[in-house]
Amino acid sequence: MTGPLLQGTGLARAFGGVYAVDGVEVAVAPGSTLGVIGPNGAGKSTLFHLISGQLPADRGEIRLAGRRIDRLPPHARARLGIAVVFQGARVFHGMTVAENAMVGAHATTGAGFVTAALRLPRHRREEPVIAARAREAVRRVGLAEWADHPAELLPLGQQRALQLARALCSEPRLLLLDEPASGLRAAERERLAGLIEELRTEGVTIMLIDHDVGLVSRLADRVTVLELGHVIAEGSPDEVRADPRVVRAYLGTEPVRDEGAGGRDER
Repeated sequence: MTGPLLQGTGLARAFGGVYAVDGVEVAVAPGSTLGVIGPNGAGKSTLFHLISGQLPADRGEIRLAGRRIDRLPPHARARLGIAVVFQGARVFHGMTVAENAMVGAHATTGAGFVTAALRLPRHRREEPVIAARAREAVRRVGLAEWADHPAELLPLGQQRALQLARALCSEPRLLLLDEPASGLRAAERERLAGLIEELRTEGVTIMLIDHDVGLVSRLADRVTVLELGHVIAEGSPDEVRADPRVVRAYLGTEPVRDEGAGGRDER
């Protein structure tokens, strides 16, 4: 397709008369990774929830492959191929890790969640395919040995990985990640970053929201920077990291440049 897979135009959302995002423009090209960064309170999570459908926009439009979706509920957006990994770990208790991952596929299969819950004939025909897809997703996030264990027994970091497996099981057109590395240990962060890089090389379209400039710079093709609900910079990771407005937003100061002999930039 030509043009962006996801495009948000003039997005705004207020809480108690104060705008968390105001006039935000965002676009994700097919097969690319867009990083959205900003300091605490910048409006990142609000933007994420507008796109995923958890919050309605006060104004603006959201389009997926040219189709307007901002009036659709979350489950309808999921059926169009948007998969979401939220910041907080969410697992279904009483189900195994593999069964938790299978839930992600039911948004995009013919059976649907209710048919699956009632184990009607259509679900029974699809279940082996979904189960195989789920186990592959579980393997990809490093949880193969946990596949048949209760999901609630997973440590927090691995519960976060399970959320990603559930999203991958839906074979998404667009993968939305909200602070996916938050609270993870160093080894878990590195494993997650490696998986996102792998998905990126496979052409999965990703929108990654985080406050970690280094992580986003490593993983994203393009970066959009928010501050107080407005876009203040966008471009390649290198362009954004060198932008004085971004430095000021994060550090509260301009970069100091000494261009004399032997001088160096201080940040």
